[in-house]
Formats: sequence, C-alpha cells, structure tokens
Amino acid sequence: MNLLKLLPVAFVCILLLSFGASLAQSAGHNSGEGWWSARRDSAGIAPDPHQNASTAIVQVYAAQTYGWKGWFAVHPWIIYKRAGETRYHRYEVISWGSDDKVRHNQNIADAYWYGAKPRLLVEHRGAAAAAMIPQIEATINDYPWPRTYHAWPGPNSNTFLAHIGREVPELKLNLPANAIGKDFRSLLSPVGLPPSGKGVQLSLLGLAGVTLGGQEGLEVNVLGLNLGMAFDPPALRLPFVGQLGNDDTQPDKG
Repeated sequence: MNLLKLLPVAFVCILLLSFGASLAQSAGHNSGEGWWSARRDSAGIAPDPHQNASTAIVQVYAAQTYGWKGWFAVHPWIIYKRAGETRYHRYEVISWGSDDKVRHNQNIADAYWYGAKPRLLVEHRGAAAAAMIPQIEATINDYPWPRTYHAWPGPNSNTFLAHIGREVPELKLNLPANAIGKDFRSLLSPVGLPPSGKGVQLSLLGLAGVTLGGQEGLEVNVLGLNLGMAFDPPALRLPFVGQLGNDDTQPDKG
C-alpha cells in the first residue's frame, strides 16, 4: 500500500481514536442532569479580584460545550480587569437569549460551563495585561458578526475569540484544535492571520484550509476538523480532544 493510500486510512483512524477519547472525557459532564441544573458556579481558577485589586489581569478560558456538542467542540471566553478594579469583565458569544450574540458579564468569570470545568488557555498580568486591555475592548466592538451565530462552521463563540487573537497578537492566544469556528473567515478574505495573531492562514469559511501559526504550529482543517502539530513546545493538535503533549496555557505574570 503506497503513501497516498495510507494517508486517508491514518486520518480516519486518528478521527476515531480522538472521538473515542472525547466521549470518555465527556462521560462525567452533565451526567443525567438538565442544562438548568448543571454547574455554573465558580471553578476557583481566576485570581481573587479583591486580593489582586492593584494588578491588571487578562485570561482566556475554554470548556466543553453542553451535551453532545461537547464531543466535538469547546466554548471559550475572555475575562479582564484593570488595575484598581475589583470585578472582572467577561465577554463571550452565546447563541440564545438575544439577537445580540456578544454578551458582557452574563456568567461568572471562571464559571463551570453547564457542568464542564473550564481550562485556562492564556494568562497575562501587570503592565502587559494593562497595555492590551484597550486593544481587546476595541476589537470586541469591531467584531464583524455581532448578530450572527452558526455552530458549524461559524461564526460562533470560537470565531469571536479568534477575532480577538488576530487583532491582539500580544495575547498569544492558543485556541485548541477542537475550537470549531476559530478558522471561520469571510469568503472575501480567505487568507490572513491565524487566531494566534502570528503566522498565516488559508481558510474557506472554516470548512477547509491550512494554518501555520506561532501558537498553532502546522494545522490542517477538513470540514472543521483540525489535525496538526505544534512546535514550541511540541504537541499534537487533534480533533475532538484539542491538544496532547503539553499544558497549552501561555502564562505571563508581568
């Protein structure tokens, strides 16, 4: 069997293994409970804003989406506070409840996402965080799809965070491979920056493309399923499960 025949077989095997791992990971979430009773309290991850009142902080989180969608994708959000503030601002895109999809402080800063514990993707503190907060706010206001939401291929909550990452490269955003929607791009601009803000990306509506990025490494997208390899540090980027090989948090305590 030649290499060209082996590649699709290997790709299908990776998909099946990754999907199985995602099912196993999701087994403990939402076990028998409805969305109305699933956990949405604080996960205890965000620094206490009162104890850190003098410090500017920026963080990005992601958690598995609720129900069967969690087998495939994550829901991300960004929080920040300026020096002197004792409460976080949380921004995310949510599909239900309003025509305005971009929401501010609809949920606790580091809350469980309907039973799924969030994972910290990015953290910046001090002067670095203070410098990027005005850029983050401006980018949120410039989000191109504030009243449009499509779970697949986008625009959705991952598209929103990817937009911020592209416009604020200092964030060093590393959205996992299962952040479906992060590669959504308008047909009018199929080539541009990846979600990390450094590198290059070719993407046709998030359905097919390739990314070479500072945080993403090399990643191929087929129908919204991403497979690739990060280089610094080395890690496998896999559909359904996100990333294997390192804790992809990018801390900067400032």
